Amino acid sequence: MNYRFPNARLLIFAKAPVPGRVKTRLAGQLGARGAAALYKTLLRRTLVLTHAARLCPVELWCAPDTRHGFFAACRRDYAVRLRRQCGGNLGQRMSHALNRTLVANECAALIGGDCASLGTTELHAAFEQLAAGREVVLGPATDGGYVLVGLRRPCPTMFRGIAWGTPTVLAATRRRLQRAGVNWTELPVGWDVDTPTDLRRLRRSEKPSPPTPRSEGEGSRADSQPETSATSASPKYSAV
Repeated sequence: MNYRFPNARLLIFAKAPVPGRVKTRLAGQLGARGAAALYKTLLRRTLVLTHAARLCPVELWCAPDTRHGFFAACRRDYAVRLRRQCGGNLGQRMSHALNRTLVANECAALIGGDCASLGTTELHAAFEQLAAGREVVLGPATDGGYVLVGLRRPCPTMFRGIAWGTPTVLAATRRRLQRAGVNWTELPVGWDVDTPTDLRRLRRSEKPSPPTPRSEGEGSRADSQPETSATSASPKYSAV
């Protein structure tokens, strides 16, 4: 298969879809089995998208290990390589996966398998930035975390001492990158499907939108909006 970024790797973090172990905040609305089924649907959506995009080889990093039958089905259906996540907190697991991958590859990006807002455009932009020499790429999330992290070289400091699962993750990560003098950039804000509010947003996004009338000569919305960028106190940070 020909890839746009053959020397890069896309890592997808995934949990075994065991009822009661995934999407627990949605179990009250969907039931434990329904929440697990939703997780499988979101993960398959991500795998379909990344397989069709052909940006780079894709690896599925599995927890607690690779033995669940669903992971075997994903390997068969989407030609992904299965890898086992190490123990420890989320930061330790992400740092380990990225560091191991960067030993033999120029860059790597890591995402969760259940992020409904990530598409080919965002993934392509992340790898373009890494290929251009950006040290770190972040995909901010509406909940204060991030939906994507990409690296050209190991950056252990950005994963240490973070209160994972809280709204402070992104802000704390930015502070660490700024202190370390790291040249990083950020993608547009994305969102996960973790709460009933997220689920409603997902369902709205899946409904077809009615056509919007356009007057003659009117450009597309993307064409008519001015180009914007975000800045911070650090000149090493930019947004794409």
